[in-house]
Amino acid sequence: ILTKCDTQNWQGYLQAHRLRRAYFRSFGATATDHGHPTARTENLSCEDAAALFDKVVRGQASPQEAERFRGQMLTEMARMSLEDSMVMQLHPGSWRNHSPTIFSAYGRDKGFDIPKSADFVGGLKPLLDRFGHEKNFTLILFTLDETTLSRELAPLAGAYPCLKLGPAWWFYDSPEGMRRYRELVTETAGFYNTVGFNDDTRALCTIPARHDMARRIDCGFLAGLVATHMLEEAEAHQVAYELAYSLAKKAYRL
Repeated sequence: ILTKCDTQNWQGYLQAHRLRRAYFRSFGATATDHGHPTARTENLSCEDAAALFDKVVRGQASPQEAERFRGQMLTEMARMSLEDSMVMQLHPGSWRNHSPTIFSAYGRDKGFDIPKSADFVGGLKPLLDRFGHEKNFTLILFTLDETTLSRELAPLAGAYPCLKLGPAWWFYDSPEGMRRYRELVTETAGFYNTVGFNDDTRALCTIPARHDMARRIDCGFLAGLVATHMLEEAEAHQVAYELAYSLAKKAYRL
């Protein structure tokens, strides 16, 4: 209805996405955000993707095929980001509405969204095989699985030019969560493969306090590096400015 595209066929469905992206870009949007259960991606041929889409539309896809389609759509979103220069964000790893008792009694979003383990190295490989070295593509990764920060995400962001690490998110958007984040990612990914601090909360009145907290935690981390002679004080001042302002502005093409 919105796009007048035939969304019952694969190419029409993709074109509808392109038109809606263009609509939001016309109002100043510079990034997309994708909330998925996992970081799984696929890189199917056009023919295989169209055949899979047909099964999904007809309601004949198995759960495994539905997940495969979800993964293919992440790769299609990456392709569109190359076309329209929108930054791509991925927030995977939440088991939504974990308690059926609470969900049936009160509905969704009642405190039972729980972090779960994530596989970024294997999950993102099809997408990175296709677009990982494209100069005009940026993918910002977030995680609810802290164990992946030093083991997977920091090495990936240090290796692939398209990848950046988003700040500590949701359960870890806290003083200790932010400290652990810096300790786990900085040695391998550095500061400039992160995007500083951003905030997509709907609790609008908390935004100034959250940014203030993030800046204090980052400055405390930098002070430790100065005290141990790993950074000069002037360098720490510059990095603090980058973390508070410049990195986010650059990453989101503002």
